[in-house]
Amino acid sequence: MASLTLSALGKRFGAVRAVDNLDLQIADGEFFVLLGPSGAGKTTTLRLIAGLETPDAGQVAMDGVDVTAAHPAQRDCAFVFQQYSLYPHLTVYDNIAFPLRSPLRRTDEAAVKRKVDEIAALLHIEDKLGRKSTALSGGEMQRVAIGRALVREPRVFLMDEPLSSLDARLREELRVELRRIQRRLGATFVYVTHDQVEATTLADRVATLEAGRLLQVGAPQRVYTDPDSMRVAQRLGSPAINLVPSAWFDERLPRTAHWVGMRPEDVVFNDPAGVRCRVLEHSLVKHLLVAEREGGELRATVMLDHPLAAGTEISLGFPARQRLYFDSEGRRLRSAAGAREALTSEAV
Repeated sequence: MASLTLSALGKRFGAVRAVDNLDLQIADGEFFVLLGPSGAGKTTTLRLIAGLETPDAGQVAMDGVDVTAAHPAQRDCAFVFQQYSLYPHLTVYDNIAFPLRSPLRRTDEAAVKRKVDEIAALLHIEDKLGRKSTALSGGEMQRVAIGRALVREPRVFLMDEPLSSLDARLREELRVELRRIQRRLGATFVYVTHDQVEATTLADRVATLEAGRLLQVGAPQRVYTDPDSMRVAQRLGSPAINLVPSAWFDERLPRTAHWVGMRPEDVVFNDPAGVRCRVLEHSLVKHLLVAEREGGELRATVMLDHPLAAGTEISLGFPARQRLYFDSEGRRLRSAAGAREALTSEAV
């Protein structure tokens, strides 16, 4: 396995800056997730690490050794794609064994069998080895694709949204399997996703990207509770964070605060001094209440034993200690921590 260092990495495609001055350090044995919307530069970053793209600027290093000019085969990265990319004419066994039979490895068949059997057991597909890949379900095919990467024992695993084409139940199941396998192997994983649930479930650390630039990197819980910007705050969390105008608050706020953020689980239901609003919808199953004020929506996670009818007038409190403040450009006002401590009123 290997550590990775990306230094001032840049890549353009015509006028589009796909990766823009990216600096990242990924530890040996870390499950590292790149999170962002389409066009954020996640896949391009993976391809630069693998050597499938050549950077216009910057450096890629593995274990401190510059591999920017190295051929992909010399980097020894295993790439798992969103689409399964299996050989349809081969059995599951032969698909998994394929990398071991390449001219570069020339593994003897006894060793191939041992390794394929081991990986198949790890992925719970040992009873599918004799089948053609075309006879498998989507989840089984993706397990085979992952198995073909695992069997190589590469220095780094690169995974580009490998679960996005699966249904919700299979995604959840395979997320658990992937995390278990990564911990057992102690392998370095760099995993791309636009799914924040996937990111927070899998990652030791998560890097949030947008338009090719790094917005923030850190442990998922740290990024969730202490975002650097509104964009990062909106990227993590389901239900999404509440962002309301500072003008809604009568009390003293940080001078340049333009937006006030509050996670739905921190909102206080029926706070007499809270934000006056009306119910849009209320799900007892999800414990989710959605309300409206002045065209803006507010969300609260509340435990109630009866549903609230649409149109009901309520008040939602934003406790001062849980607030996040942002300026007009969406930048986090970290100095607001002191201001929050000084607040004596939480009225709106």
